[in-house]
Amino acid sequence: MRERMLTGDLYIADDPAIAADSARAMDLCHRINTAHPNDRDLVRGLFTELLGHYGDGAEIRPPFRCDYGYQTSFGARSFANFGLVVLDVARVTIGEDVQIGPNVQLLTATHPLEPGPRRDKWEAAEPITIGDNVWLGGGVIVCPGVTIGADTVVGAGSVVTRDLPAGVVAVGSPARVVREL
Repeated sequence: MRERMLTGDLYIADDPAIAADSARAMDLCHRINTAHPNDRDLVRGLFTELLGHYGDGAEIRPPFRCDYGYQTSFGARSFANFGLVVLDVARVTIGEDVQIGPNVQLLTATHPLEPGPRRDKWEAAEPITIGDNVWLGGGVIVCPGVTIGADTVVGAGSVVTRDLPAGVVAVGSPARVVREL
């Protein structure tokens, strides 16, 4: 089932390999979230162990939650404020010099619309890509399959349901481009 998950196909999350990956991520997130805030070297080491990539000069302020960790790449000099949630069933790529406000959610997981497969616990995911120098305001939600272009700003509380081009300001639910930069 893990292979199905990694390729974006429908899968069932209670597969033993997937459950083991999830347990590993929960343990590392717990250790990150309970570490002393001044022990930056410990926290950086734990993020480096948890994530697929944790760039030079990057900082994520706990608390932090993710599904698997190894599906997430966090670019150099990028910063995430308190409360980042990354449901990284599919790849989540966060570019360099990205600024992420508090309580942002990056959600790759999807579920069938039909009641039968949903009841049978099938799920899937679509990747999220955040370009370089993007700013996501507090409380932004980025939905499955979305790409946000470089240098774009997404206003606080926005819900991004579709791709956003580079160099724009987008706000609202769903997020709409309100001006070019």
